[in-house]
Amino acid sequence: MRILLAEDDPKLGEHVKQALTAEGYAVDWALDGEEASWLADNHSFDVMVLDIMMPQRDGMNVVRSIRRKGNTTPVLFITARTEVEDRVRGLDAGADDYLVKPFSIVELLARVRALLRRQRPNFSTVMRVEDLEMDMVGRTVTRQGKSIELTNREFALLELLMTASPRPVSKALIIERVWNQFFDSDTNLVNVYVNHLRQKIDLAGTPPLVQTIRGVGFALRKEKQ
Repeated sequence: MRILLAEDDPKLGEHVKQALTAEGYAVDWALDGEEASWLADNHSFDVMVLDIMMPQRDGMNVVRSIRRKGNTTPVLFITARTEVEDRVRGLDAGADDYLVKPFSIVELLARVRALLRRQRPNFSTVMRVEDLEMDMVGRTVTRQGKSIELTNREFALLELLMTASPRPVSKALIIERVWNQFFDSDTNLVNVYVNHLRQKIDLAGTPPLVQTIRGVGFALRKEKQ
């Protein structure tokens, strides 16, 4: 899942980005409202976490702009403003939630998960494909009841494949969502990580689930007989 973070305080921004990344999210970090607006207009995000007071354009201006363009991505405002009127203005501008600084990173992560559930009513913290199970909150993966240890990148890659299953996911989308960068056709990064995932997921004696779809990308599903 991909998150847009807009925060002009370098120390706080780095802290929040690291926390989100550690949870397996791909994070694009903007340092001002103009950059945040451009990213929101040109890329797809699952959640946006925006500071209100930013250079160039403030967070409320950014949200009003994207809402006028039909962008319905959930928005969480983070701000030092504590007055009720400020929270009301933020919500009226189009935000979905509001978190006052200083805040707990644990609470921020919980609010992000809540926005994801609200965006997709059928969203569950546990995903299953055949006998493979992923717990998004506990950050555990099991197959046939056996625990599988994954790195953060492998977890994010598997989450993307499970969310799309049984549809295939292109290499370009994997690079964008898991590594937050534009696709380099010469890189072998995706193949390397998919092979690592395949070695861990496709246990001996179990049907292979990580499939290579030639000319398209990769899919998580049982091999067609």
